[in-house]
Amino acid sequence: MSRLSEIFKRKGRCFIPFVTAGHPDLSLTRSIILELVNAGADIVEIGIPFSDPIADGPIIQASSFAALQHGYGVADFLQLVADLRRETDAGLIFMTYLNPIFSYGLDRLESDALAAGLDGLLVSDLTAEEYRRLGKLQEIDCVFLAAPTSSDQRLERIAACCRGFLYLVARTGVTGHQTDVLEEVPSTLDRIRCFSSLPVAVGFGIRSSSDVRKVWEVAEGAVVGSAIVEFIANNQGEPDLASKVGQFLRRQLLAGLDRQEFVG
Repeated sequence: MSRLSEIFKRKGRCFIPFVTAGHPDLSLTRSIILELVNAGADIVEIGIPFSDPIADGPIIQASSFAALQHGYGVADFLQLVADLRRETDAGLIFMTYLNPIFSYGLDRLESDALAAGLDGLLVSDLTAEEYRRLGKLQEIDCVFLAAPTSSDQRLERIAACCRGFLYLVARTGVTGHQTDVLEEVPSTLDRIRCFSSLPVAVGFGIRSSSDVRKVWEVAEGAVVGSAIVEFIANNQGEPDLASKVGQFLRRQLLAGLDRQEFVG
């Protein structure tokens, strides 16, 4: 059983924050991730900066462009994971695009990622068909995106390739905009359950503890990205930035929530 699978099995309901690696810088990214874990995060999505992040909204795009100015590369982000792994057993996954991982080399990436302690990859623009054609990344959990607009045929193909968990976007479009998570998620989840027994995490537009509650009522994981990245951007320069991010998670995103309430 992979670490991601074990975490979902043990926790029942998981909180999954997203941070952009290198924003504001890699040292702060490390401190922020550790604070998020201490505040209640179970799995952390580490966004790899890319110059054309088509799935991301303006908040995460801005953080990605700022991080790119440092000149970090995939090797630096893998070292970040290795450093984190010495201090936490939380799940760690990269959220990225095909271009950076092809540039690094798929075989090399998988080998180096496993050695560093990375648990999974979510490649936004990698389709299930392309993944199967490549025949690569077989040893590390690969997480795929599904959407309310995905056909049953598409969901079946995604489910056949996905490992660790499946990521359901709460709506079409890019990250960051507010979402009524109860509008289309339950019916899409019902369709996903026909093809997969994997845990499902819901993201895109989840910005408050009320949103997390709604997600946990129907799915195993809640993903929050833009709200956290925006908070980091608005508090850059604060000497206790990492601590403030942890407080934001506790007070705004997990306030009043008890996981056991949703596990039955």
